[in-house]
Amino acid sequence: MKPSVTFLLLMIGAVMNVQPAQEKASLLYPYGPEQHDQKNPKLDDGSSKKVSLAVPFTFYSKEYRTLYVNNNGVISFDTRVNQYTPDPFPLADGRTFVAPYWADVDNVRGGDVFYRETADPTLLARITKDINQYFPTIPYTATWAFVATWDHVAYYGSTTNKGNTFQAVLTTNTNTSFIILNYWDIQWTTGAASDGDAETGLGGTPAHAGFNSGDETNFYNIPGSQTDAIINITKTSNVNVPGRWVFQVDDFKVTGVPTEVPEVANSNNCWL
Repeated sequence: MKPSVTFLLLMIGAVMNVQPAQEKASLLYPYGPEQHDQKNPKLDDGSSKKVSLAVPFTFYSKEYRTLYVNNNGVISFDTRVNQYTPDPFPLADGRTFVAPYWADVDNVRGGDVFYRETADPTLLARITKDINQYFPTIPYTATWAFVATWDHVAYYGSTTNKGNTFQAVLTTNTNTSFIILNYWDIQWTTGAASDGDAETGLGGTPAHAGFNSGDETNFYNIPGSQTDAIINITKTSNVNVPGRWVFQVDDFKVTGVPTEVPEVANSNNCWL
């Protein structure tokens, strides 16, 4: 059970205001108010409104037409996910979602969660170029994308100004679907209600990254999930671009994944 937000804010004195992150053109796709993004309410364990998609998105062989962008690092189909301590996949409870970084985000303390649906030709051309580079044997031209970005978001119970910046991009040509996960800056793994340390944002039950179909069979856990090593996800990749993971998800396929486990936090090694 979490204490009230008001009580915790009184304990630390004030809400910590974090300045918007600078543009991360080298890894992140454009996001923020200048892109006419929507922004989630400042609410612990909150989410976006239900987003009705202009085109269906196929995930694990099923078409979805609605989704939610949940503050706690999850994009879910058809139903919200307000759970703040991650569980290991598979979750055979019918919940279908992608977890870019499932952990106890508190955007009241700091950071913003942005999202938009887009058919902007400049962005689609960039996505198409990237997908064609990573999957040269799959003919693909993006016709639609959904971009969700967690911008310097704080963790629940934080007494610091630590923030995580990461992004998930859903894209399709109506037949083939991909999800791109970008990790620019990861400074914490765990909120205080998940037994994390309030000063460091580490320990307890760390964040989880992966995909869950809602059944017992179809799921994928990005290596390092729910271990201390997940903080180094900015250094790992399955497409040889540190901090980027890309998957074909209409008929889910895992490609390019290393067999080694990433090093624990503070390692200087690049694991690709």
